[in-house]
Amino acid sequence: MHILKPMQAAFYQSESDQPHPGRARVIIKTHPEVRQLMVRNPWTALIAASIVIMQTAIAFGMGKLGFGYWWLSLLIAYCVGAFANHANYVIIHDATHNLIFRNKSWNKMVAVIADLPNLAPGAMGFRVYHLKHHSHQGDYEYDADLANHWEARLVGNRWYTKAIWLMLFPFFQVTRPPRLKAITMWDRWFFINFACAALYDVAVVYFCGWPGFLYLVFAFFFSIGLHPVGARWIQEHYTYDFDQETFSYYGPINRVALNMGYHNEHHDLPSIPWNNLPKLRAMAPEFYSNLKYHSSWSRLLFQFIFDKRYSLYSRVERMKKRTDSQRVPDTTVKRVGRLDLSARPISF
Repeated sequence: MHILKPMQAAFYQSESDQPHPGRARVIIKTHPEVRQLMVRNPWTALIAASIVIMQTAIAFGMGKLGFGYWWLSLLIAYCVGAFANHANYVIIHDATHNLIFRNKSWNKMVAVIADLPNLAPGAMGFRVYHLKHHSHQGDYEYDADLANHWEARLVGNRWYTKAIWLMLFPFFQVTRPPRLKAITMWDRWFFINFACAALYDVAVVYFCGWPGFLYLVFAFFFSIGLHPVGARWIQEHYTYDFDQETFSYYGPINRVALNMGYHNEHHDLPSIPWNNLPKLRAMAPEFYSNLKYHSSWSRLLFQFIFDKRYSLYSRVERMKKRTDSQRVPDTTVKRVGRLDLSARPISF
């Protein structure tokens, strides 16, 4: 009989450098043509505006129907709103990397506009800590993508606490940036983000009523929580197979998620916009065909919740380099080994 191992008491520790900068240099040397993919896509701004208009229009319609149709609001939020808001999250992400316009301020404004249906101002905060995630992947003091220690211990590996964690993920996420070093969250653009979000919220309540506001609340929580698109937070770096710390998703939802699943490709060359990430994989297949990947966000969602091997500690933490006299014995520090050379989706 198969006996499950107890939950990890800490992150999986590695003293190896993160894999992406080195792989990026080799890709560019081997395939210099990938530089042609490093462009900006201003049409992304039009997609963002269209989604904001669509979500606002649905909220207006739900406002006219009233609270008696809360169940319809919930259903539409799950089937439509979650995908719409998630796509705008991807646009906020591309704006963070300045992949929409050359002008940095224009990118920030697109992010602020795309953030409106989320009701809470998160775009400028995301811009700060996400760039740290790229430069310090797996470093607990700089990477807000790693859960807090108290958060991981609180959630554990129980199915119901993991489900609640996913459902309330936005609340947990805002507790992480205060622990980070060398970041400044409060600047002029943060206040612009806050003011625009507040004005939009007031306008939604005034013109759409509280039932319309409720629809946007439903869409917000589904878009990053207990929903197939919410599984992408798990897909990107969660694993219990520590030979690999970043995973891509190659599945049909990429079509409406603006290729957000191409996460190894993005981390390798973050100067490539969402629409060109599949082209990178096609141009340099030998660098990605040997990596494991996910083929279903829905399956991963259930796997993360019900498989006790998964917890918030199912991540690689990058340890600081130590001198020989400071080095922790090999019995307590695990190292990330070679990647599995057999390309296949992760199956359960």
